[in-house]
Amino acid sequence: MKKFLNEFKEFAMKGNMIDMSIGVVIGAAFGKIVTGLTDCIITPLIALIIHALFHADNTDQLFSSIVVGPFPIGQLISTIIDFLITAIVLFIIVKAINQLQTMGHKDTEEAAPTVKVCPYCKSEIAIDAVKCPHCTSDVE
Repeated sequence: MKKFLNEFKEFAMKGNMIDMSIGVVIGAAFGKIVTGLTDCIITPLIALIIHALFHADNTDQLFSSIVVGPFPIGQLISTIIDFLITAIVLFIIVKAINQLQTMGHKDTEEAAPTVKVCPYCKSEIAIDAVKCPHCTSDVE
């Protein structure tokens, strides 16, 4: 049992585990922000558009009022909008981070070859050699 606890302690104290837990906490907070954005801004904007286009009277609770039997379909629609916003923002963040990481790195071109292989003895010789120093054959 003591060995198991020591292994767990070693696992929990690794840097990856701590980074992952920080990511989960930040992700949860970001999810709350996105939910607030959807509930307070996006859903009312959609309600205004529906009101302007179709002259609907009651668009105060646009998605939450959609219920099919015992299933609150409106909550599902709101959750899908939350997910799409989160996915788009995370995609933009990851894309920006990848661009920042590659921005500092210059693609190094391969250096011109300085040696070639003798076609007769297969030893490496200087690129500008006209005679192989190993087998004394003429090379191009």
